[in-house]
Amino acid sequence: MPTASTRIRLQPANTSRIPFWGQLSFGVLWVAYTLALIITDSGLNDMHFLHYVFLVFSLVYIGYVLVHNAPVFGTQSYLEFTPGYIVHKNGLFRPKQVFAAESINRLEMVPQQVRVHTKEEGTYALSLREVRGRKRKRQLREQVRNFAAQYQIPLQDSQPNL
Repeated sequence: MPTASTRIRLQPANTSRIPFWGQLSFGVLWVAYTLALIITDSGLNDMHFLHYVFLVFSLVYIGYVLVHNAPVFGTQSYLEFTPGYIVHKNGLFRPKQVFAAESINRLEMVPQQVRVHTKEEGTYALSLREVRGRKRKRQLREQVRNFAAQYQIPLQDSQPNL
């Protein structure tokens, strides 16, 4: 990462009905149950291979839960300020949103969002609910202010003292 860029890590959006540890415990329970069935079944059943199929699916499920909730492959959700661009990545399998400074009409900071108004595409709302901690929120607000000042982009800040 170049020294002129600043990346602010975002927490994954908690949109699942079952929390991470619950999903992980279900997967571990399925693996343990399947291993117990494989060990105790001594070939008495004709459908013995289904235990192995279920074991593979259980391991795939655990991998899926880890990839989506833990930073297995590095930071997956971030907001980055690079020279001339704002880059927003909202997850592992989601594309990056890149906003060039010359295409931004104005920036608007409200308590839980940064709204980017572009000339051609319209308005994009970047949620700040995923930013954890006062220090990170303060750092994000400073970066938005510096970016707007550097590229002469009008900035509307509803909370200037934070």
